[in-house]
Amino acid sequence: MYRGTRPNRVARFLNSLWSWAGSTGLMAGWLVRLETTGRASGRTYSLPVVTAVVDGERYLVSMLGEDVNWVRNVRAADGAAALVRGLREQVRLDEVEVSRRAPILKAYLKRAPGARPHIPVDKDAPLPAFESIAAGFPVFRVVPQSRRER
Repeated sequence: MYRGTRPNRVARFLNSLWSWAGSTGLMAGWLVRLETTGRASGRTYSLPVVTAVVDGERYLVSMLGEDVNWVRNVRAADGAAALVRGLREQVRLDEVEVSRRAPILKAYLKRAPGARPHIPVDKDAPLPAFESIAAGFPVFRVVPQSRRER
């Protein structure tokens, strides 16, 4: 469904469906809509994302690796983004250093079955297996900034 890092027509349809479902707050708490500002266009882009929780902290993982628009947009905006799940929450996404990503990637794969075909490690693999691929998958810690109703 993803050729390189671009979704095909079916993936775009499913992404918009899951994005809507995550933003309503009716789905499980781990599915949310991520909103980023386009680094060149200034438009707001949204996509469904799964949050991983490790030691009480929320994280977002790029299942398609480094070369995806939402990662580039977040980096260009110094981490400014919004998460929508019933309420719109302004957040800062702080990139996690590679040496700390393995347990987060493992928690993410357990929670996001749709990501498993894109990450070349089994969800039940030991942490060293995740350490070996961590550099290729950006991870961001969610830092709440403010919350407002829709």
